This record gives sequence, structure tokens and C-alpha cells, in this order.
Amino acid sequence: MVVEQKRASADEVLPRGVRTAGAWAWRFIAFIISAYLLLRLISLLSVVVIPVVVAILLAAMFQPAAAALVRRGMKRSLAAVVVLFSALILVFGGLGLIIRTFINQLDSLSSQVSDGITEVQKWLTSGPLHITDDQIGQYVDRIQKAITENQGALTSGALSTATTLGEVITGFFLVLFTLFFFLRDGGQIWSFLCRLLPREARVATARAGHYSWHTLVSYVHATVLVAFVDAVGIGIGLFVMRIPLALPLAALVFLGAFIPVVGATVTGAVAVLVALVADGWVSALIILAVVIAVQQLEGHVLQPLIMGRAVALHPLAVILAIATGIVVAGIVGGLIAVPLLAVLNTAIRYLVRHPSGEPTPDREPPGTEPAEDDDAATDERPKDPTDPPSAESSLANA
Repeated sequence: MVVEQKRASADEVLPRGVRTAGAWAWRFIAFIISAYLLLRLISLLSVVVIPVVVAILLAAMFQPAAAALVRRGMKRSLAAVVVLFSALILVFGGLGLIIRTFINQLDSLSSQVSDGITEVQKWLTSGPLHITDDQIGQYVDRIQKAITENQGALTSGALSTATTLGEVITGFFLVLFTLFFFLRDGGQIWSFLCRLLPREARVATARAGHYSWHTLVSYVHATVLVAFVDAVGIGIGLFVMRIPLALPLAALVFLGAFIPVVGATVTGAVAVLVALVADGWVSALIILAVVIAVQQLEGHVLQPLIMGRAVALHPLAVILAIATGIVVAGIVGGLIAVPLLAVLNTAIRYLVRHPSGEPTPDREPPGTEPAEDDDAATDERPKDPTDPPSAESSLANA
């Protein structure tokens, strides 16, 4: 009698932990490859993707105004045109004022910068560093030599700048057209995209997008308010100290504040540097104190009071998102990293709690309370979606 010995399978030989790790490993590798291919595709289509993303952020800013006009009886197309042209007038009017101020103060700034550089040279020679005039001359000669040796690179950089300028103009008009249709047909566009999904995922995806959009609108409005307070606070300090280019520097602070934590700090440092070169150490220290005071106001009052109501993100998550965005896509990546994280935070937390697509009991996005309160918040919510909400919810009080 011949007994056939059965060959052991891999599932029987390998420990369960190894099999589990292997299953996770190939899925993780597939995820990394998919993410890399997606980033490569976005990079190839950056001329289109970046304007669309900017248009989405602008639509989040201006959509409430367009919706208010529609509620008052205005046609959707006309409301979108009115909001769009109002925004253009506001932006170009502000840019014109800033450029005019810069041109008017350029001559006086040049002389002040020359005097400031002379004072810095005197401090380098007579200060604690004891750098001689010959050493300063050597450094200047090295810089001039480096510029001469890299004229080819500078020329190619100028050509690259011309190409970039063409892309910026193209992107500007693409933003305008995309923003118009987002303001006019944003809801219909999202409904169309959801209908492309399998039937089982349509309702949950549509409602997750609805809550995510409200989170994005709240985030953008809160960011604009925080940036405005930063710009006004630092701008008042620059005007009081009579620092040149106070208005352009305040505008720079406003734009930089759209990158949380990092932006306002970097642009504030630029203001301190201009004060140092143009007006000396005393003015620079005073402006530095103003920048620090405004940053403390933002960090301890504005962020918890205003931004905390829009979206709850851990500071570490914000910093890592900004760093990753800057590494992947430069300044644009740093600009969109936090709103993207906020949208994903709301969508994922909603889908985890409501996979079948039922609305939240209080009709509020689930990403506005800290993550550590999720368990307590979940315990207070009805277990059955058909049960009435608690008396404390906004739905019951509506």
C-alpha cells in the first residue's frame, strides 16, 4: 500500500504573523506605487491641476456670496459674473495700490538700503566679529566672480522665467473660467461626478463631499480672517515706525499667512530685515517685537477661537502636511496641504462613522471637534440613524 504524503502549503508552514505582514506588505507597496504614479501624473498636468485647485479654494471663499445673490432672485450665471468681477476689481485694485506705493518709495528705499549696508559693514569691522575691510572685499569679489561664471545659468533662468510667465498667464485665465463654472454649477458638477461611482457608494460619497465642502468653506474664511488680522497688526507697526514699503510688506504678510504657522513667520522676518537695512537695529527690534506679539495673538487667541471652529487638526499634523506639501509641490503644495488635510479629515471621519451615507444628527461636519473627543461624541449620538437626535443637537432646536 502506497501512502501519498501531502505537501504542506505556505499557509501551514509560515506563522500567522508572517502571513499577515506579507499581506500588508504587498498592499503597502501597491499603495506607494499608486501614489507615486498619481504624483507623476499630477506633475505632468500641473499647468491644469494647479489652476483647478486654486479655483476650488477661491470658490470656497466666494461661493457663499454667489449663493446669497441667488437666494435674492438673481440668476446663477449673473451671480457668478458679479462675484467674479467684484473679486477681480478688489484684487487688481489692491495690486495697483501696492505697486504704486512700491514705485513711489523705491528711490528713498535705495538710499536707505545703501546707508544700512554701510552701517552693517561698519558693524562687521568694529563689532565682535572683527572682520577686516579686505575680507569684506574678498567676499564681494567672490560674489561678483560667481555671478560672472554663472551668466549662462542666469540666462537660462531668465528664459525659464519667461516660460513660467506664459504658464502663469495661461493658468490665470484657466482659473477665471474654472471659478466661474464652480460658482455657477458647483453642485451639479459634484452630482455628476458622484453618478460615475457604483450605486452603493453614491450617497455616502455625495454626503461626505457635502460635509467636506462646508469644512473647506469654513477653513478658507477663517484663514482669510486670521491673515487679515496678521497683516493689519504688523502693518500698523510698520506704519508707526515709518518703515519703507509698509503697505507692500503688510500685503506680503497677508499672503504668507495662508500657509499656517510658517507663512506669517517667514514674511514677518522679511519685514524685520527691511526695517534693519532701512532704519537700523532699534527699528528692527521693535518690528520684531510687533511680529512676535501678533504671532502670539494668532496662536493663543485667533487659532483656537476662529480656526478651531472651522476644523480640528493637531499642530503636528499641520506642520508635517506643510513640509510634505512644500517638498512635493513647492509653495503651491504648502498652500494647499492644510486645506487638503482638513477635507480628508472630514471625509474620512464621516465615512467611518456613517458608511451607509446617513446624515449626522446635528447636520454638522464631523471634522470640527478634536479627535480625542470622538469616542465621547459617538456615545452621545443615537445608535440608530432613524432615532431622533438629542435635545442638545442643532437639528432638534431647528
